Amino acid sequence: MPALRHAPTCDRNDVYAAACPCREMLDLLANKWSALAIGALDDGPLRFGELRARLEGISPKVLTATLRRLEEHGLLTRTVFAEVPPRVEYALTPLGVSAGAPLAHLRDWVEQHVGHAAP
Repeated sequence: MPALRHAPTCDRNDVYAAACPCREMLDLLANKWSALAIGALDDGPLRFGELRARLEGISPKVLTATLRRLEEHGLLTRTVFAEVPPRVEYALTPLGVSAGAPLAHLRDWVEQHVGHAAP
């Protein structure tokens, strides 16, 4: 896994260590909208409007911020096509695809157990 660009350095990758750069990635992936955006992109590239429609309830502002963070951390790419009007597509990078597998398990677990949680 490549080093995070804005994270502090740490002698070891230990998510429990306060100075570990792992925490920044954990924070990003544990975010509801990040996890759902990665899942939505599992089947291939999508345009902004397609992502917004798939992620019911997300505002354009939050979706934009989420996509920027995922791109900054190397989990997705943003491709602008020279067309009129311009077409922009978002796609997972290999790192994003690798994050998608455990997140898919988490989404499946949540869907199976949502009714089992205490009120």
